[in-house]
Amino acid sequence: MDHIVLTGDRPTGPLHLGHYFGSLANRVALQHAHPMYVLVADYQVITDRDLPGAIQANITGLLLDYLAVGLDPAKVTIFQHSAVPELNQLLLPFLSLVSVAELRRNPTVKDEIAHSSQRAVSGLMFTYPVHQAADVLFCKGTLVPVGKDQLPHLEVTRMVARRFNERYGPVFPLPEAMLGDSPLLRGLDGGKMSKSRGNAISLSATEDETAALIRRARTDSDRLITFDEAARPEVATLLTLAGLCLGRTPQDVAAEIGDGGAVTLKKVVTEAVNEFLRPIRARRAELTEADVRAVLRAGNERARERAVVTLEEVRDAMGF
Repeated sequence: MDHIVLTGDRPTGPLHLGHYFGSLANRVALQHAHPMYVLVADYQVITDRDLPGAIQANITGLLLDYLAVGLDPAKVTIFQHSAVPELNQLLLPFLSLVSVAELRRNPTVKDEIAHSSQRAVSGLMFTYPVHQAADVLFCKGTLVPVGKDQLPHLEVTRMVARRFNERYGPVFPLPEAMLGDSPLLRGLDGGKMSKSRGNAISLSATEDETAALIRRARTDSDRLITFDEAARPEVATLLTLAGLCLGRTPQDVAAEIGDGGAVTLKKVVTEAVNEFLRPIRARRAELTEADVRAVLRAGNERARERAVVTLEEVRDAMGF
């Protein structure tokens, strides 16, 4: 079976190394094996905030990150929510297939609501998983790379597809999850890597910015560098980061540093990260905003062509 892959990101700020090792590297590899749609989820920015922020600048930055890491617009359809109204129209029939109680029980929605910056929970936040079902099913997606925290959302997608097929006739496949096997990359403070927490190294960061971030990273007073995620999470984070960038195990990196202490550790990490990001920075420097607009315009057209066909199938099956 030749899978159709659906993946994407919300344009809320620069992508970072956690995104790269968690999903972007996998997308670059998958684009050579399967048709792929990459969604710029601009409508979903307002699920957990009152305003979208610098949305156009964030979309441009996201596209630059995508192209710089190696996503090929000749192989991948990169598109945005707001440019494909037929995709969003699928939300209406899909909502009729899901109960309020089922939405309320979704653990990922509960977590998103708990961390929301909105004064009250919006209807869009509440129906977020059904909107994601429309994202996957508009293109008949069959393979969705996700983290474990997103599995409940994909189960909603499968439930929507199954119920639609049972009620109206076979239109949609049941998509499968593709769980990544990359190690969890924590932030430079030992916590969850996040754009908003200032503990991440952006793919667009300069060499000096990267070095400054790593200098400020937390470590401990033990000069002997060892990899121990439980007892030394901050040191383990830096060793994991260096190992990923060097293509080695964090244990090997620790053994090489030995009793060099935090100064040597941070020097090794800085050199590894900057060397790893050098070709990405070089590709990014060659790109212009005009390149981004052209890629998005072409991707939006292809995605909309696909969405029009799917929406017509849905309308026909429902008897409209």
